[in-house]
Amino acid sequence: MSVKKLVIGIKGAGEIASAVAWRLYMANFRSIFMMEIPDPLAVRREVSFCEAIHEKSKTIEGVKGLAVLENERLETVWEKRCIAVLADPKWNRVKEIQPDVVIDAILAKKNLGTRMDEGGLVIGLGPGFVANKDVHLVIETNRGHHLGRIITKGAAQANTGIPGNIGGFTDERVFRAPKKGIFTTQRQIGESIEAGKVIGTIDDKSINSRIPGVIRGLIRSNTWVSKGLKLGDIDPRNDPGYCNTISDKARAISGSVLEAVLRVYNRDRV
Repeated sequence: MSVKKLVIGIKGAGEIASAVAWRLYMANFRSIFMMEIPDPLAVRREVSFCEAIHEKSKTIEGVKGLAVLENERLETVWEKRCIAVLADPKWNRVKEIQPDVVIDAILAKKNLGTRMDEGGLVIGLGPGFVANKDVHLVIETNRGHHLGRIITKGAAQANTGIPGNIGGFTDERVFRAPKKGIFTTQRQIGESIEAGKVIGTIDDKSINSRIPGVIRGLIRSNTWVSKGLKLGDIDPRNDPGYCNTISDKARAISGSVLEAVLRVYNRDRV
């Protein structure tokens, strides 16, 4: 089988999952579908194909994802040269289609049920998976020397709980829900904000920026959130262009996924 004809199913359609789908599409894989929950909670919405579930379509760096209805054929979207995005939290299409490649890009920090028998090649991103046990390969997602490493035996590094360093800031650049409730905001992704200014509220509780910069990620307004949920992040580099382009981390991980697929399915051409 030509590698271009491989059917690829991606669990999740947030930032990292979308970078993976984008990279595979740019490498001429054209039969890609992504599975999300019905109400996605992506923060970096400008680079997340899950926005197609809300908006019917989402374009990231020239590649378009289209929402697929529950009973709609994926081929209908593929014929339009787009990535198929659907609300399928139980991954029913994986059972139905039995894709050649399955990639768990949910980044839940634990395995939510992905198995090695779901596809000819099953890849898990980040901690929670053991290569050669519940998935064939694991991709390291922790920033640092081993970011993007393809692991053939064992697991990725454990979750540190500390956001990556950008512009000298780690935890300070991320804001989370201080309580459960409905998050509302008048702010927009790409907007500049000063330290101490209100980003949004949950009921009567304000969430304030701890550093100045650009709002790079922001969850949708009027969303019910649980305590501790990540609501968004501030980019201290103050460049709005970073908001709608794939990050260095996401590009590194997506490149490793592409390599992993080619390692397995392009062996007879090496």
